[in-house]
Amino acid sequence: MEKTLRIKQSFLLLINDVLFILLAEEQNLASLLVHCAELRNGIQQIQCIKQIMPLVKQMDQSSAGDPMVKACLDVLGETYFSLGAKNPLKKVLASSLNGLPGHLMVPAVQSFVGCLWEELKATDVYLYRKVLDNLASCMEDFSLGTVTSNVPLVKLFLQKLLLDIQEENRKNHGNRIVQTQLMHDLLIAIKVSMMLIQKLQENIQGNLWKDSESFVWQSMCSLLKSCTNFLMDATLLQTVQTTSGLAVVLFTRAMYEPVEELPSLISALLRGAVEHSGVPAWFLRSCGVLCTPQLPGSVLLFLCHGALAMLDWKNGSMGENGEKLLLDIASVLLSLSSELKEPSVATSLSRILVIWTNSALAALVSGSPDLKLKLNGSSDIIGKLLEYIYTHWDHPLDAIRHQTKLIFKNLLQIHQTTIGGSNGKSDPFFARLIKHLLSLDWHVKGKYTSLGSLVECVGTENILQLDRTIPVRILDVMSDQSLAPYASDLLETMFTNHKAHFTLSFQKGTWIDQWHNIWVSPLLVILCEGNHDQTTYIIDYYLPKLLKCNPDSLSYMIRILQASSDANLGSCSTRGALGALMACLRTARAHGHLELSNIMSSGLVSTECIKQGLVHQHSQVCIDALGLLCETHRTTEIVSLEEMQLIQFFMLYNLNNQSPSVRQQIISLLRKLFCRIQESSQVLYKLEQNKTKQELVEKTTKMPPLRILQQYKDFMSSVCARLFEVLFPGSSHPTRFCALSILESIAEIFSVPKGQAQVFQLDQEMDSARVQTLIQCFASTFEEVKILAFRLLMKLRDVALNLQGSENLDLLFQAAIDLSTSTKPYDCVTASYLLNFLVYHKGLQHICLGKRLEHNSQLDENTSVSTVEKNTLAVIKLLLVNIEEEIFQAKKSLLQAAASFPMYGRVHCINGALQQLPFNNLTLVAEWKEIVTRLILMSYSLSAVVSPVVQSSSPEGLIPMDSDPESADRLQMILHEIQPQDTNDYFMQAKILKEHCKEGSERLADQRPMKNTCMEMRGKDRQACDVTAQMVLVCCWRSMKEVSLLLGTLCKLLPSQTTSEPSEGLITVEQVKNIGDYFKHHLLQSRHRGAFELAYAGFVQLTEMLSRCNSESLHKMPERWLSCVLEEIKSCDPSSTLCATRRSAGIPFYIQALLASEPKKGKTNLLKMAMKELISLAAPLNESLSVIPQVHALNILRALYRDTRLGENIMPYVADGIKASILGFMSPVWAVRNSSTLLFSALITRIFGVKREKDENSKKNRMTGREFFSRFPSLYPFLLKQLEVVTKLKIHPSLFLLLLILGRLYPSPMDGSHSALSIAPFVPFIIRCGHSPVFRCREMLGRALVPFLVATEVPHTALALLRGLPDSAAPGMRQNAVHGTLLQVFHLLQSYLESNQFVSLDFQQGLCDIITCVGTKLWLAKRLNPCLVTRAAYLDVLVMLSTHLEKFQKQGMQFLDFWEEMKRVISDSELVSGIPYSPAVPGLVQYLQSITRLVISVLSVTAGPDLQSCASAAAEDTARPSLSVAHLLRCEFHEVRLLALEAILLGLRQRNSKQIAEGRGGALCLPTDLEDTLLRMALKETNPQCFCKVRGCLFIDILYQSPLGRPWFNVMVRGAAYFSHVLCLQIPEEVLKKWVQLIMYFCEDEQETEMLLAAAEVLKSITSFSNFSPQINIGLSDTLGLWKCVILLLQNEDLVVRDAAAEVIQVAQSEKKSNQGTEFAFRIVNAPMALDLAFGIVCELLQRWGEIHAGVPVLLEWLLGDTDLQRDGDTSEEDDSLFDKGEVNFWAEKLTHVRQLSKHLLHLVSVTHLTLPDHGELNHLSGIALDQAQRIEHLLGALPPVPEFSRTPEFTRLAIQKERISVCCGKRYALWQQPRIPRVRGSACRRDGSRGPGRAGGGEGAGT
Repeated sequence: MEKTLRIKQSFLLLINDVLFILLAEEQNLASLLVHCAELRNGIQQIQCIKQIMPLVKQMDQSSAGDPMVKACLDVLGETYFSLGAKNPLKKVLASSLNGLPGHLMVPAVQSFVGCLWEELKATDVYLYRKVLDNLASCMEDFSLGTVTSNVPLVKLFLQKLLLDIQEENRKNHGNRIVQTQLMHDLLIAIKVSMMLIQKLQENIQGNLWKDSESFVWQSMCSLLKSCTNFLMDATLLQTVQTTSGLAVVLFTRAMYEPVEELPSLISALLRGAVEHSGVPAWFLRSCGVLCTPQLPGSVLLFLCHGALAMLDWKNGSMGENGEKLLLDIASVLLSLSSELKEPSVATSLSRILVIWTNSALAALVSGSPDLKLKLNGSSDIIGKLLEYIYTHWDHPLDAIRHQTKLIFKNLLQIHQTTIGGSNGKSDPFFARLIKHLLSLDWHVKGKYTSLGSLVECVGTENILQLDRTIPVRILDVMSDQSLAPYASDLLETMFTNHKAHFTLSFQKGTWIDQWHNIWVSPLLVILCEGNHDQTTYIIDYYLPKLLKCNPDSLSYMIRILQASSDANLGSCSTRGALGALMACLRTARAHGHLELSNIMSSGLVSTECIKQGLVHQHSQVCIDALGLLCETHRTTEIVSLEEMQLIQFFMLYNLNNQSPSVRQQIISLLRKLFCRIQESSQVLYKLEQNKTKQELVEKTTKMPPLRILQQYKDFMSSVCARLFEVLFPGSSHPTRFCALSILESIAEIFSVPKGQAQVFQLDQEMDSARVQTLIQCFASTFEEVKILAFRLLMKLRDVALNLQGSENLDLLFQAAIDLSTSTKPYDCVTASYLLNFLVYHKGLQHICLGKRLEHNSQLDENTSVSTVEKNTLAVIKLLLVNIEEEIFQAKKSLLQAAASFPMYGRVHCINGALQQLPFNNLTLVAEWKEIVTRLILMSYSLSAVVSPVVQSSSPEGLIPMDSDPESADRLQMILHEIQPQDTNDYFMQAKILKEHCKEGSERLADQRPMKNTCMEMRGKDRQACDVTAQMVLVCCWRSMKEVSLLLGTLCKLLPSQTTSEPSEGLITVEQVKNIGDYFKHHLLQSRHRGAFELAYAGFVQLTEMLSRCNSESLHKMPERWLSCVLEEIKSCDPSSTLCATRRSAGIPFYIQALLASEPKKGKTNLLKMAMKELISLAAPLNESLSVIPQVHALNILRALYRDTRLGENIMPYVADGIKASILGFMSPVWAVRNSSTLLFSALITRIFGVKREKDENSKKNRMTGREFFSRFPSLYPFLLKQLEVVTKLKIHPSLFLLLLILGRLYPSPMDGSHSALSIAPFVPFIIRCGHSPVFRCREMLGRALVPFLVATEVPHTALALLRGLPDSAAPGMRQNAVHGTLLQVFHLLQSYLESNQFVSLDFQQGLCDIITCVGTKLWLAKRLNPCLVTRAAYLDVLVMLSTHLEKFQKQGMQFLDFWEEMKRVISDSELVSGIPYSPAVPGLVQYLQSITRLVISVLSVTAGPDLQSCASAAAEDTARPSLSVAHLLRCEFHEVRLLALEAILLGLRQRNSKQIAEGRGGALCLPTDLEDTLLRMALKETNPQCFCKVRGCLFIDILYQSPLGRPWFNVMVRGAAYFSHVLCLQIPEEVLKKWVQLIMYFCEDEQETEMLLAAAEVLKSITSFSNFSPQINIGLSDTLGLWKCVILLLQNEDLVVRDAAAEVIQVAQSEKKSNQGTEFAFRIVNAPMALDLAFGIVCELLQRWGEIHAGVPVLLEWLLGDTDLQRDGDTSEEDDSLFDKGEVNFWAEKLTHVRQLSKHLLHLVSVTHLTLPDHGELNHLSGIALDQAQRIEHLLGALPPVPEFSRTPEFTRLAIQKERISVCCGKRYALWQQPRIPRVRGSACRRDGSRGPGRAGGGEGAGT
């Protein structure tokens, strides 16, 4: 819009000349033209043109020849052609000139032709684009331009242009940037040629131009020939070839006669059957290359596209020939789909198939009956199209999946058109499709889109009649995010169609309940009880669509959920009705279906209900409640005071959340709220000025706008205060992250341009303390906190820097410089952020840098230089001087450098400083050039010092400190290998160490080998320092890392246009080339992963820059480097330094960087070259060659297949990679086998996706055989051949890999007769391979057979396998074969019985046949079979059958004979007669586990009500086995006992949950003998797993029965669930105290999670009795001790433990609500809220029991804490651990619990008016607090300056304790100052909790 109008000077002079001869009334037009030319604003120019054109149109006919008119038209023409294609003024001119009167058209055309003539004189190829844009503009809705463009010269120009671009492209081969530009120009040229031909046909009457001698005809032939050449040129971009295909058909259509024969010609071209005798000569001359029998696939594809797009398929205008062409095109496209696998071509093919279906639909409207027959659903073409759809509907490319969906949708419409008026609902084609689709697994994405399309054809009701559970089943799969969008789309289609069906079929209101039952009720059930992922995705994807379809359903949801919200509040794992309600309300409000104020005022939802949601234990319920407050349909909706108060309440308890996703949601939602405040405030400011609208606002809000604005300001101030308040010392990482992120959002949202009214500004809230708080965040151990703090300070830098005094500034700068050379790697990150902040301070030069660096007065005088640039330059100079000196010292002794001044910190700070600079706007260019040169040289020097370590063959342990001869010899070998730079006995100190340590040689010999040997070095300050191997290595590899990143950054300084003056760039081309050589050297030679991985990061920056650079010498460097390294890999040169171990070290990274930087949309020639070479090396034909190149190739291929940046471009090479890995696995060389295995693993992930489930057999990472072999057709014969080879050998190495692939394939019910890639031929080989002698292979083959069989084939195959088993033991029987067959039978039957086919009669008959056959082979499960492994396998089959037969009994199927046989098998087993084998016998454990499972299975079935109800007592007795569970528990093998215990535990849980659900009060009791067995096991069990299960069984037994009447010690042993009953038994006090101490011990942080959870369960179980009785049941100290346990658990780092402890508060709050009768109480709360409530409950209990005087000192002790200040005393001691960051805080915050306790304690004191003036313990506490306060002040004073950076852990500890002491002293002062109130008599209680004689309970501790 801002482009200025450029008019040639000659035309301005022409206008001036005309002005002298114009009449007065005519001067207006010319002056307006001159004025328009002088304007520089695009909008003003448009307005001026709009004023000019009416004046031009007003001229009469006599003025047509007027020179002034001619001059004006010339100016307008010149103006039009001088404007850019996208300039709006060009479109305004065109639309204005379209309305010229007829008498002005001739002179206008002459003027435009003259201007165009000048344009067409262009000869520079790179200026052709402007001419093409002008020509295209002329032919786009511009009648004057269209006439102008028809001049013959245009066609001549286009001919020349096409040839010139083709020649220029040839000259610039390899220059990708220039070639890309030329390709785009060529594309525009072809499009312009096509537009010209179309306009030619429209505007030229008759066929005169078709004369072969005419100029137009010759031009047409020339253009056709050029386009044909482009079509055949595979080196051009695909878009150019595609457009050329369109052009060829278009030109041929315009020239060919008779037109009716054109379809036949194109059909012949596609089939390769062109007869030259029947083709015009001009066509052969222009398109002769197309008349060959075999055209390339891509050419055929683009010709098909051209025919479909350029021919008229409507109205049957092409007759039978057109119909034949349509069918031929379909055949060609479908045959090409199996050949063209390149992603871009495959995408084009799918798009062209969509066009074909659209063309077919158009042709069918007036098509012949024969065409309708050939396009019917049962036709061959439609069948093949369905095959294509089934193969590609789950394609990894989104575009292909989308096109496949469109093809299927159009295909259904095609069939509907062919059947005409027939009823589609009863059509067999649709019925067959629906049946097949419903039989597919629900993990197939294509199933959803296809069913959605079918719903539109046959209706939802017809599909639901087949299966009413479809809605529920679709909702079930929505726990998978990859399926959720597809599932929600299908559901939306179904319920929308269903609603439309009901609306048409029934009266209004009669159908809504039925609709709700089908679509809404299942949703509510899942929202209440579903897992987190499922409910989240349903809320995100499904719920909004449901409400959009029927908004009235919201009231139904609210009514249902409100009814159960009080009873079903949810838990930490489920949302409950309350959570579901919050989700529904949030979604409805966000989409505009409700107003929050309306539902709150109407009482539908209370404030307390929302508050409960805001602190719910389930984090997503909190988020939904917050979303309800923050998300609205209108961003200008006013935020109510109630909403603000709820937000403040939310922020009290939810900032400290460990889940990153929850934190991000909180930040995002609060950002929406702040945006709403900002936008609504702007509306309120405007309304304040408009009194009329202001009154309307006051009516709706009941408040004037100014008052609302003041509420906004107060709210934002309180929010900021809260956020800065939580940034206290020791605050957790989640809290800091949330607070800083929210503050950053506030700073962004409320920063508007000056002059605009602003409701809030963060900088006005800042003071020096808050700025210091933000700066202290740089000391955080988490870098993201540093980043957030830095970004916030940058937004507030004016205020922040002004609040920094000179003294503080100097201290911060010195701290940064010191940290930059710290031996702790994370300190240099802190230093970098500090320096990056300080460089914005204007006084940095004078205050800090002046005394450290030579001052440059000229810089001060240069006012044009920015502060940041000056300061950054000075800081980098200072760091550079220091590091150059340190490198000099490191050359003398690297050990001293590693221990005293590791250099990487300085380089990191330099790198960070460079990131802040605007390199495109620097003033001190000369100084920066010098700095850049010095930086490059410094990088090379530093690299030379440290690279010997990272390039050694063993860098991890390299340090010269070994004193034994063997280690010293090895050290010398390493020294000889790496030849380090050292001038001061760098690596000779091992000898010195040996001489000085002879007296300790015996001790050293005893300790050999030394794992972490250290040696003592003395630095510059002569202080002793320990040097470890780790320190040396870290120093070296981190230095390499920082150097690499620095050089990568410096490479970016090279200007993209290197043809400009050399002085303009800060870095030269030669320096860039040297940096490239540096990266090459280190990537190919480094051995340490950290070093070459980070060198790779810098090298990527370089290669990306080279790919964008237009310098020929630079952009060809990656290709040259790639060729060199591939040649070196192939050469096998013994002198090569390439690393063949460590997975080829940096070589794969080097090649990755070269290939990943190649433009993805080009031809990827580098990738093709590299893959061709690597695959040939990975699978060599000559096995005699060296294996090292093969290993390198396999490792490199693995890296490339894993690189996501290569995208789908790598997929065409996957099949070759699979072949190479399988063949490599058979190599005799271990290195080749190892690399092949790694490559194979990467390929499996690449093909089937990242593993999403632990279940190896999950279909989520599998695909159908059709899809797999269609995508990789060359693997079909390869895998089949390999499998055939394997079957001929007993053991073959590749069998395992083959099974890993084949096990991930499965058949589809959609398989038809059209696929030539059937997986049926694999089945016989898999069955034969099942006899393998390798146990693991037999297991895999058992599973692999299942997916290769369709469900209907399973019974037949299983029966055949069972019948093939031997009938009795024979001498030559092969147990391996039997075992393999049994495994295959087991997995086949398992899949068969778990399928949903059991309703059919065929299934029942097949099952009976299988059971009969199983009975004939029962000898395999008995002692007649000597092999325990095969006995166990047969028993597994029986177990699986017995487990599944229970559900068939419910359908009336009886198998009493089967149960009798099972009883005999059990009676015959060793479990009954005794086990005669030793545990070492192979298969014994497996057999015992199998027979135990059979016993348990039979016991569970025969004990069930189904068998008891349908069978006689005799039958029941017959079926019951002879073994009991107690017998199993007494077995000597723990595996048997464990299975029995698991069955008991599961049965107890299931039966008890049934009792609870059914409301039965009776408790489940175990049989007496079994109970006694469990008790004995609890005392004697030695196996940990069994012991755990025994405890679980006993605990559950207690929970569901009353233990009254048992001895108290039995109950104590078995658990504490009924502790209240224990107390009733008068247990001795000392026993109780020991028990309480034991619980307190179990709650300590050091305990394991299981122990902490058990303690939480105990505390929960005793809460009700011990805390809510009128008097204390145990001593006060013990009660408070238990509550301290709860508080400790609520602060545990483990979320599971915190959630368990929060349940204690849930019980307490529930009791409080029931006892006190309160209407509302927080119950299901998160840990922060639970902690606050816990302190409140303790204070309430003290008040209720009248124990305030005794309890308050205990609470003060809690407040003071038990911090040991002794460890803070010695602050001079350095921590030896290199990476130790101190106490990393992930959740617990000491000051949070201190402040919460302080709040409740102060409230307790104020409410009860408590005083303790003479309390001795209080005086004692006061003395301790004062002593600690003095000690802390002393320790803080002893710390160095800015200790928050130099001594962060010590400073944090002392700061926390300082606040604790100050708070405690404040409470003590409050207790002394309160007025004394007489105590109520009879309320005293001893400290131990026992009551004195005659004392009454229940006093409040205060009275009148």
